[in-house]
Amino acid sequence: MVDQTVLAFDTSAAHCAAALLCNGVILATRFEAMQKGQAEALVPLIQTLLAETQTSLHKIGRIGVGLGPGNFTGIRISISLARGLGLSLGCPVIGVNSFEASIEDKAKETLIAIQAIRDQFYTLSSANLQAAPQMSDAPTLATSPIPVLYRPKPGLLVANIARIAAQRDVKTVTPPAPLYVKPADAAPSRNPGPKILQPNAS
Repeated sequence: MVDQTVLAFDTSAAHCAAALLCNGVILATRFEAMQKGQAEALVPLIQTLLAETQTSLHKIGRIGVGLGPGNFTGIRISISLARGLGLSLGCPVIGVNSFEASIEDKAKETLIAIQAIRDQFYTLSSANLQAAPQMSDAPTLATSPIPVLYRPKPGLLVANIARIAAQRDVKTVTPPAPLYVKPADAAPSRNPGPKILQPNAS
């Protein structure tokens, strides 16, 4: 069963993207390419999308959000907003990973490749989406025995997130969580933390 109105958004890569679906039809998509600044850009982007389609936020029946893999901070931005909106609107929030949202032909097996860092890719076969994603490099993808499908453009990706979210059984949905293929590159600071002053005993 397709919900009447679905809002979807994704900031898992170098973009900020949103889509609105109504009765199974994508009404509009908006996206902006950006390396950083998604936290500041996402809400205005959604507001513009809703204004253009003359859709009230309170008409949203469910929310679809991109889970990655991709940018660590970007993924958390979208998921945090989706959870907050879901609570305030009282509607279900459905997480959709980028592998699911990249499939173009379900009948044809492909190796989905999503750009990572240092010329590497997150990869997963469309025939086994429940498996753990792997890390691959360009030479490995060049010798793949099945066709390689690279992540689509942000507008198509977020539209697919909306379509999948609309059709998912909410009874089986769990709270969205980031899909991280590998640990973050960030390391704790080597500098000592500030000294905490204790109040004088009186």
